[in-house]
Amino acid sequence: MAIYHCSIKIISRGKGKSAVAAAAYRSGETLTNHYDGVTHDFTRKGGIVHTEILLPPHAPPEFVDRSTLWNSVEKIEKAKNSQLAMEIEIALPAELDRQQQIQLVQEYVKENFVSVGMCADFAIHDKGDGNPHAHIMLTMRPLEQSGEWGAKSKKEYLLNKDGQRIKLKNGTFKSRKVDTVDWNSQEKAEVWRQAWADIANRYLAAQDRPERIDHRSYKRQGIEQIPTVHMGVSATQMERRGIVTDKGNQNREIREQNRLLKEVKRRIAALTAWIKEKTTQAQENQSVNPFPSVPIPSERPEQPPTLLELLNRAYAEAAAPQSRYGKIQDLKLYAKAFNFLQSRNITTLVQLQEVVSEMKKRYWNTNGEIKQTEKLLHERKELIDQAEKYLEHRPTYKAYMQTKPKKQDAFFESHRAALTLYQSVERYLKEHLGKDNVLKLKAWKSEVANLTQKKSSLYSDLQTLKAEVQEAEAVKKCVEQAVQPEQTREKAQSKRRDMEL
Repeated sequence: MAIYHCSIKIISRGKGKSAVAAAAYRSGETLTNHYDGVTHDFTRKGGIVHTEILLPPHAPPEFVDRSTLWNSVEKIEKAKNSQLAMEIEIALPAELDRQQQIQLVQEYVKENFVSVGMCADFAIHDKGDGNPHAHIMLTMRPLEQSGEWGAKSKKEYLLNKDGQRIKLKNGTFKSRKVDTVDWNSQEKAEVWRQAWADIANRYLAAQDRPERIDHRSYKRQGIEQIPTVHMGVSATQMERRGIVTDKGNQNREIREQNRLLKEVKRRIAALTAWIKEKTTQAQENQSVNPFPSVPIPSERPEQPPTLLELLNRAYAEAAAPQSRYGKIQDLKLYAKAFNFLQSRNITTLVQLQEVVSEMKKRYWNTNGEIKQTEKLLHERKELIDQAEKYLEHRPTYKAYMQTKPKKQDAFFESHRAALTLYQSVERYLKEHLGKDNVLKLKAWKSEVANLTQKKSSLYSDLQTLKAEVQEAEAVKKCVEQAVQPEQTREKAQSKRRDMEL
């Protein structure tokens, strides 16, 4: 099944990263970083099925060499916290063959990055685990037409209302830094994310595949269901082998919850539509009676029969031969409908509509609370999971950092899984912990317990609401049997007479 995944991150020297090291790892090559003299050897890395460098027309031809390109980037970036490169990681549709996947990435890269002057270095990884994906490394500094690196930003002087530069006390003029390109903006990231969905869907359609991906969240798509959690490669593989995982169980529970939410919503909508239909028919016929096949009581000429009267009349005459009213076969259904109307003192469609509207309001309130609770629960569980992985692999990372530079690549290769995972969880925690940067495992686990209890209570409320909706549906079914059109009843009676003959 095609899935949407498009993550964008920055490779920064300030975070201890190197563009040369990143390029070596993603391409599975040996590259030496001239900035610090460290050689990165990842020739033993497996699962790399395609690598390619794509350049704008004015780029130096020698940039087709991976080492030359990224060492040029390392050289031009002088600051210790320089942003060296941007990386976009995308999940490739498994429904496409290898050549189609390569062409898909090539087209995406050319249209969105190379066309605006970025140098792109991409690698496709596939270990045969059902998770083909591409890493796209991009330069962040614009290239001049001469082939030389340009400036990332420029100084712009601020002007007063007279159009004059504003002089400061120290003699300089007030100014601000303005980016020369918009490649690092949130707006551009959104454009790239949508572009990936569009082009991937185009390729899927060309192969007559029904699958489609969407870069928007469920909320932005207008989809009301609770999103499932991202399984990850490891959990997905285990589930395929029949091994139950926590995330797999979580997704199965979410799917069942979505089914229940969808069912309750559908039933409320059907009740609302039925009441609206009957009310509209009465208005169109300029009648106070929404049930024209049933006579208005003579003692109340200005009032239609009440819902309880309809049920009582249908029940009383159900056993009579040649009954004018539909026979209620299920007495339990009648009892459920009768108790529902009587307990809520409902006599008219208007009152029933008010009750159903209240049900609808309760549904949306409960739905919103469930989504918020599920979101917080997932966030806390993910924090706990990431924190535990961080603590588990931190000693290995410390040992790696204490290893001499010339031996670091060998150490990394022998501990690649642990170190890669550590770096991933470290980025996640820095992004989600906030300013205090403290692991609060005990507090998070307590929150998970409370949120789990709250979620259980909310779904209990939803089950109660479902039962009430079923009672209201019993009213609808019984009333429909009681007020079915005359010709339908006559046809049924004629059929019974024919059978008796």
